[in-house]
Amino acid sequence: MSVNTVAHLNFHGEASEALNFYQSVFGGEVQIATYGDFGMPKDQPDAEKVVFGQIVAPNGFRVMAYDVPGAAAPQGPAPTTRRAHGTTITTEKFFLSVRGETAEEVGALWETLSAGATIVEPYGPAQWAPAFGMLTDRFGVTWILDVAASY
Repeated sequence: MSVNTVAHLNFHGEASEALNFYQSVFGGEVQIATYGDFGMPKDQPDAEKVVFGQIVAPNGFRVMAYDVPGAAAPQGPAPTTRRAHGTTITTEKFFLSVRGETAEEVGALWETLSAGATIVEPYGPAQWAPAFGMLTDRFGVTWILDVAASY
């Protein structure tokens, strides 16, 4: 039996745009099905929103996403991520992590993914990895990109 874990991102009307952006960064094939594709009447407000979406890339990258039904994102304090005294302080429950084999390979992903992002930690050499960086992309998803190191 084989088991794998895939991050599943929840959006509020941005899933299609986010999946297409991530495909431009990581490559692969985007698959999207809307609520309307699964029988919701086309005149309903959520009919064009994503009920199932994913990217599967030959390099092993895979992510799933959908639009939570309803009009707006939940209210409340937004998660925050910041640097203080050389440490990343965050209220986020999770990050997505992308690890590659070379600084050049991961750096190219960083350059594309960082468009419109808030940089938490700039991409560059780190004590624990040949290269590391953290950002929150324009969709509010926080990513860690790093280069594999032997410990």
